[in-house]
Amino acid sequence: MSALAAGKSERPGPGPRGAATGPFSVRMPVPATLNPVSRTADTDVYRLDILPAQLELLPGVKTKCLTFGGSFVGPTIRAKEGRRALVTYRNWLPETANVHLHGGHVPADSDGHPMQVIDPGGERRYEYPNQQPGATLWYHDHSHHLEAEHVYRGMHGFYLIEGEDERELGLPCGEYDVPIAIRDAEIDANGQLVAGDPRNRNVILVNGRQKPFFPVAARKYRIRLLNSSTLRFLKFNFGSLPVQQIGSDGGLLPEPIDRTGTDFPLAAGERVDLVVDFSGQRVGSQCMLTNQGQFTGNDEVEQVLRFDVVRTARDYSRVPAELRELPPLPPATVERVVTLSFDLTGNPVGLIDGKPFDENRVDQTIKRGTTEIWTVVNGDGATKYGPIQHSFHMHLAQFRVLDRDGKPPLPGDVGLKDTVPLPPGSSVRVQATFDDYLGRYMYHCHMLEHSSAGMMGQMEVVD
Repeated sequence: MSALAAGKSERPGPGPRGAATGPFSVRMPVPATLNPVSRTADTDVYRLDILPAQLELLPGVKTKCLTFGGSFVGPTIRAKEGRRALVTYRNWLPETANVHLHGGHVPADSDGHPMQVIDPGGERRYEYPNQQPGATLWYHDHSHHLEAEHVYRGMHGFYLIEGEDERELGLPCGEYDVPIAIRDAEIDANGQLVAGDPRNRNVILVNGRQKPFFPVAARKYRIRLLNSSTLRFLKFNFGSLPVQQIGSDGGLLPEPIDRTGTDFPLAAGERVDLVVDFSGQRVGSQCMLTNQGQFTGNDEVEQVLRFDVVRTARDYSRVPAELRELPPLPPATVERVVTLSFDLTGNPVGLIDGKPFDENRVDQTIKRGTTEIWTVVNGDGATKYGPIQHSFHMHLAQFRVLDRDGKPPLPGDVGLKDTVPLPPGSSVRVQATFDDYLGRYMYHCHMLEHSSAGMMGQMEVVD
């Protein structure tokens, strides 16, 4: 029953043959920015290949990966609010693939529906209008039954939308705006990724490297954290460094929140946007980012990234007292209850409202322009495999978290969201408005082994 619950972390083993010894011996790479192949007055045009690659996840050892653009993590697309992006993905894998812009407000035929795949040797163009506030999004494979393994083997990357309002805010930018994807993995003695029992994934990769270091200046940095695990919940802490949270999945908050010394629990697929201040650190000092364990559980603390303060730098950036007003919450006209669970009578089958995913079935019909409240329930409490957690993700629309189990939202629920953790036996109420686009979109557990097993539903937006 390995694909149901993320197991507890263990100390890494001795590692594959040929790997360099000692943590923090390699520099954390920052994903390269993908440049457009052409531009028009209102559109940036990109091409990006899906292809296998052999990469150094551990020092001195080549690991077979599946990638966007030949890197793990894939190249970052930096888009601008109000300026369309057209991205053509060509599939050089020997199997089908596709691409979902996670958090994107896009037409249905560019959403990466699990059944709209790119055949081997084929290509598909996706249209991303970017008619949404600036936010930290990411793109990843979503082809049904393959999504978990494809993302696990490297098919993911950042898609950052710069909001029109951000230019005037003075937040850290350029080289001081750093996206960081963190996830777990199992790597065997030959340096290869093992997609078996997720409980054996005892290596934490930070932008595709185990325990790297990252040189910083003694100044403020914008750090965009993504939990790119397919299953595991993570919980990060910057120690005594001054930290302000400025955003969540769907973009900036109304005002910064002081989160110094606190944990940042992230479910699979969640993001958090932070400003971390190194200005009080002397040159030559080192600071650690730690994983405090899972969202639920008492795993041991593990150091996953070391920041090395190597120089001073002028810092003209700031964190203003006001960031971005959240959109209003219109009255909801429809309320629904959606339950995520497993059928455990035989081989585990993922269910939503008691049914596995069926591409020919529409589970929710939504009228365009309406606002709805969904109560999302984790129907798996105590099971023969132990408690099972879930991570709920809705395509198309960002939502607001109203409450959890009738109580106020958690600190991590603030702002616009598209992914929320669901601890065993819990529920969360979310509110979303479905405007602009018609067609079929997905909602599912973003623990991708769960969605791959059938824990997905389809909603259709109609006039």
